[in-house]
Amino acid sequence: MKYFAVFLPMRDEAKSKDLRPNHLAYLKEQGEKGHIFVKGRFVDGWGGLVIYQGENLEEIEAIVSRDPYVVSGARDYEIHEWEMQKA
Repeated sequence: MKYFAVFLPMRDEAKSKDLRPNHLAYLKEQGEKGHIFVKGRFVDGWGGLVIYQGENLEEIEAIVSRDPYVVSGARDYEIHEWEMQKA
């Protein structure tokens, strides 16, 4: 299993606010399927970060591209494979 850091920078704050319940429901669904390691928003309003778990970049990109924030254009996304190291 690999980890992928997905940054979701803000594009449209009003759309993001309206779609927040849909986005959170989508993340809950993905978490229940075992695809999410951790998630959270940046307190400065920049956007959010989700650490996904999956087999490869293509799998994660397919999941992220269906997020209501991304579909609506409320957020952009950027994916980077992440190598976790515990302190």
